[in-house]
Amino acid sequence: MSDKVCIFAGQGAQAPGMGKDFAADAEIGALFDRANGVMGFDLAKICFEGPAEELTKSNICQPAIFTMSVAAFRAFQKKFPAVSFNMAAGLSLGEWTALHVSGVLGFDETLRVLEARGRFMQEACSAQPSGMISVMGATAEQLDALCAKAGIYKANINSDAQVVLSGAKEGIAAAEGICKEMGIKAIVLPVAGAFHSPLMAPAREKLVGVLKDVAFSAPKMPVLANTTGTLHSNDPEAIKDVMLRQVTESVRWADCIKTAIQAGGKTFIEFGPGKVLSGLIKRIDKTVATQNVSDVATLDGLVV
Repeated sequence: MSDKVCIFAGQGAQAPGMGKDFAADAEIGALFDRANGVMGFDLAKICFEGPAEELTKSNICQPAIFTMSVAAFRAFQKKFPAVSFNMAAGLSLGEWTALHVSGVLGFDETLRVLEARGRFMQEACSAQPSGMISVMGATAEQLDALCAKAGIYKANINSDAQVVLSGAKEGIAAAEGICKEMGIKAIVLPVAGAFHSPLMAPAREKLVGVLKDVAFSAPKMPVLANTTGTLHSNDPEAIKDVMLRQVTESVRWADCIKTAIQAGGKTFIEFGPGKVLSGLIKRIDKTVATQNVSDVATLDGLVV
């Protein structure tokens, strides 16, 4: 049994130029052409050339990172056809990539879902000014007190040392002040809104209408669920329900990684732009190996 886990990048990892060198391979380049056809505009050009402002828009960013991450994964499979993975995971939108490579839903369907998901999340952000703040080194009790006092929510539990909180703009500002008083390090993040919190409820409701027409299948490879930190079930409808919950509930990334390690995961290979997830994993458990495939150079440098 393989001890390798494939993991997929989330929103925020995007950068102009991503995927361009992978697309030089005709087979991988065809993925970007296909994405252009599904999206109805030149998604590849925005990935390869930017501008960054366009690539940052949620309804473009989410399908763009998905396409680039799948391209990186397919390039890896082409180079290392004998290597298998025992599990897949992804952060937020990356969980959709993990579901796709596990055969739960097709490439075209995932693109359409992510375009809609990104658009609905952006609409929710525009409807109510909100944001996120990263808090480092706080205890569980301090985080609970902080959320209660500022009226905000735990959005991303990335490791024991780092948790991202979401809430209305005034709640985030209050939390920043409270952290200063408590002597806790905190950084307000440059994001559009309060992702993975109840403030995203309008986006979740709209996504129900999109997902009802999308066929899900049982996963061919185990996939970790952000909302529970444990494996998705084999029931397609249950997976659909969990992915709707993911819009408004906490991402339990630390629990996902701990579950993967307990199941025998020893090497985590990150696919997609950047290496944010590799960094988070090292904070969770320094003993595991992490690698990333973000371009042809990193793929060529892999030893598997």
